[in-house]
Amino acid sequence: MLLDLPVLKSGSFYYIKDGNTSFVMEDKTKRGLTVKETSLDEQLNVQADKGMIHDMDGIGHWVPIRWYFSKDLFDLNTVSEYAEVMEKKYTEMRELTCPDDSD
Repeated sequence: MLLDLPVLKSGSFYYIKDGNTSFVMEDKTKRGLTVKETSLDEQLNVQADKGMIHDMDGIGHWVPIRWYFSKDLFDLNTVSEYAEVMEKKYTEMRELTCPDDSD
């Protein structure tokens, strides 16, 4: 089971877990979202579990929940770089939408 995989690296918004044949990068902000399909993530060009979220207008959007990076093609450092890009994006989004009022 994916929840039981050993965590190799963790950030505020991601986990990188050690699967048998792949590194599994999981988006912490999508925890609890039901996997509806597994298909190619066209941005990262790897298989990804995807779920559906709906916007305020009720329009559904496919979003990746976790990505599978084959150990034959990717090393931990490369996967970590992708995770840090995601971390930076979410950190910037949080700062934009929830500014710190302590200044």
